[in-house]
Amino acid sequence: MTDKRVEDERWLNGPVLGIGLASFFSDVGHEVPTSLLPRFLTTTLSSSPAALGIIEGVSDGVAGVARLLGGPLADDPERRRQVAVGGYTTTAVLSSSIGLATAPWQVGVLRAGAWAARGARGPARNALLAEAVPARAYGRAYGFERAMDNLGAIVGPLLAIVFVHSVGVRGAIRLSIVPGLVAAVAMAYAARAHARRGPARPPGRPRLQIRPVLRGDLGRILLAAGAFELGNVAATLFILRATKLLEPGRGLDRATSIALVLYLLYNLAATMMSVPVGRLVDTIGPRPLLVAGPLLFLGGYSLFGIGTASVGLLAVAFVLAGAGTACAETAQTAAVALCAPEGIRGSAFGILAALQSVGNLVASAVVGLLWAGSSVRLAFFYADGCMVVAVILLLVLVRRHLRPQAAAG
Repeated sequence: MTDKRVEDERWLNGPVLGIGLASFFSDVGHEVPTSLLPRFLTTTLSSSPAALGIIEGVSDGVAGVARLLGGPLADDPERRRQVAVGGYTTTAVLSSSIGLATAPWQVGVLRAGAWAARGARGPARNALLAEAVPARAYGRAYGFERAMDNLGAIVGPLLAIVFVHSVGVRGAIRLSIVPGLVAAVAMAYAARAHARRGPARPPGRPRLQIRPVLRGDLGRILLAAGAFELGNVAATLFILRATKLLEPGRGLDRATSIALVLYLLYNLAATMMSVPVGRLVDTIGPRPLLVAGPLLFLGGYSLFGIGTASVGLLAVAFVLAGAGTACAETAQTAAVALCAPEGIRGSAFGILAALQSVGNLVASAVVGLLWAGSSVRLAFFYADGCMVVAVILLLVLVRRHLRPQAAAG
């Protein structure tokens, strides 16, 4: 019992701290150009909103493919270190280089390249994190990483404001390379600090392990995760919904400002909940938290669908969605790490990330189309339906106590 307590107290070790710092600084770095991209394209480069939509759509699609392809690379211990460090470095360099672009097509190429690197590194980072801690601390480790990532999403836009006032839009985007490279250094430290014991796998052609990943508990978790992600819409739609509801009687500018503050609450909730959720995952197992995620979204979506103009109720909706994000992201990664044998863990994380990307794209597209073509209430009713299906699948298919990786072959 004493040895277990000491080991658990050391879950926040050098590699976990390094990965967490990498997530924080990387998110700070790429949120700077992300938050400034609309202004840079439409004002500095005199382009159209359509160009922004095309660039973002292509970049998200490329990132989804890269996440899937990055899975088999992360199956090999040596490759996963190279992909993780290289992915963070490439993201920093390409994202900051957008500040040098003189045409929209250049922005598109750089943005897509940065997002491809960002996607490819995800499975490798998650596999490295699983190496760094015992299985009974997966929840806390992944919760810490998610908290640092969400914190970066708060700090990044604030830093962008400071940079713009100091060096202008182009200069601000170029300066984003600093936190991005700090992230790469932190990841290099994490990868070096926890070198895998024993010989590395002989070099060979990476293969995506689909059939082994889709077996047993792991396959059932991914099925439920897919149902959840089909209703997991982009947070920008929350901002739009809040703005539309608040605009009457307040005006567009004030409504937009309030909606952005509410979005800050969303990110704060996701940040503050991630580590406590991780502790619960380690204490009672992932399934209750996997169920809590869609249930929290169900409450938030219902408030968005009702159409209340109360700032207080909208704040509750944003907080519920942020807490749901913390539950879902932390519990999903911890559950996959628990169930996937070490040799296919990278592929498992790659498939999970691809499901998240495709699901988010479908969810946002369907909700947007229903909103525009029918009614906003029907749009959020669809999202609520996906959450209900996810809860049913989790309760019916996923066992309460998941077996550790070694027993899940």
